[in-house]
Amino acid sequence: MTRLHARARPSDPPSRAERYAAGKTLRERVPRSAHARWDPSRSRADPLELLAVADKVRLPNLLPIRYGRMAQSPFVFLRGAAAVMANDLASTPATGLKVQLCGDAHMGNFGFFATPERDQVFDVNDFDETLPGPWEWDVKRLAVSLVLAGRQNRYGRSETHRAARAAVRSYREMMAQFAHMRYADIWYFHLGRRGQSMLAGSTPRKLIHRALARARQRDSLHAFPKLTEVRKGRARIRDEPPLIVHFEGSSAFEEESRAFYERYLATLPEERRMLLDRYHIEDVVQKVVGVGSVGLRCSVLLLLADPDVEDPLFLQLKEATASALEPVLGPSAYSNHAERVVVGQHMIQEASDIFLGWSRLRSRDFYVRQLRDMKFSYDISTLGPGEFTGQAELCGTALAQGHARTGDPARISGYLGTGDSFDESVSRFAEAYADQTESDHRLLLEAIRKGRVEARLSG
Repeated sequence: MTRLHARARPSDPPSRAERYAAGKTLRERVPRSAHARWDPSRSRADPLELLAVADKVRLPNLLPIRYGRMAQSPFVFLRGAAAVMANDLASTPATGLKVQLCGDAHMGNFGFFATPERDQVFDVNDFDETLPGPWEWDVKRLAVSLVLAGRQNRYGRSETHRAARAAVRSYREMMAQFAHMRYADIWYFHLGRRGQSMLAGSTPRKLIHRALARARQRDSLHAFPKLTEVRKGRARIRDEPPLIVHFEGSSAFEEESRAFYERYLATLPEERRMLLDRYHIEDVVQKVVGVGSVGLRCSVLLLLADPDVEDPLFLQLKEATASALEPVLGPSAYSNHAERVVVGQHMIQEASDIFLGWSRLRSRDFYVRQLRDMKFSYDISTLGPGEFTGQAELCGTALAQGHARTGDPARISGYLGTGDSFDESVSRFAEAYADQTESDHRLLLEAIRKGRVEARLSG
């Protein structure tokens, strides 16, 4: 007889009203106004030294590209400096309520992608830094990123402040809705065509409608002729050195790679292994991606199926190292950091890539996912102030769903309340920390100018 191991039911579990009230009482210990402050201590760690620590696990030849990208603007610097902000957030007020953090919730890490049912949703799409921690950290990082991205777009202070407030307000209002929903309904909430009715404004709905049409043109089949060329009768991914290059390995390395792929397949459900069995690996390249990820090992695999049918599949292998939050929040519960990323993604996202899995190669952890699967993110620089604020609202809503899935929405909502006190406080923090990031960015530019940091200012 099979014994079912279920979580023990508390003898008298608190009601939602009681949990809401418990969240409200947290305001006595951590006033919502306290979140407005950013007052760095004189002993604040040198941001460039924190970045240098993170560089130790990266490929040295790619570090100039990383710093060249971070030099472009304070917003791009923020994207590559998750470790710096995590260290700073550790000194800011927190309620003690925890969720599964995205860990790097800047506005560039949100976008549209396809569900296994071939519907499309808007959600967080980067989980390299995911770890359990204070829900406030993701909210503040999102708000800061909006201020910096707005400044990069040359918006005025009122416009950047409005966008940051819109994101936090959207987060608060959606958390209030999630606090009264069944847990299963929170899990099934769909921020796409079906979930638009829960959004407050018309602009976010227009952004969704426009993006969904574009996203349908971004999949492996559409990418195949753009990313590949025919060499000696075989499809090969185009080289674009130093960002995309082929690399040759020894026969021993090729054997290790095959073992890696088999271990990756073992992390997938059997029906998805069966699907991948119909494909074979045709080509592999090394690819430089993102900003915070530059220097970490990343490869793209081209898989093909029947020779008489155009049926390409692009998979991305991306190295996972310790989360930038671990020095302040403690080590991950997972010995394999790629597993940490995959599990965190499944927890936060409403629908994850069907090929999402992990493995290990030569003591390095890698997770695997599709390179393109109807993925689309707006070019922030093309958005007017109104659309930018609408995008901020979408980000706040998606972040609230991820936190409601993994935390207690009633307690968080009880703390947030129905007024705009928290919205205003975090917006003020975002302005102050954006100033701090601009100062840190100037330190990087000075280090590059004096030759202490090598940067490739293009690429």
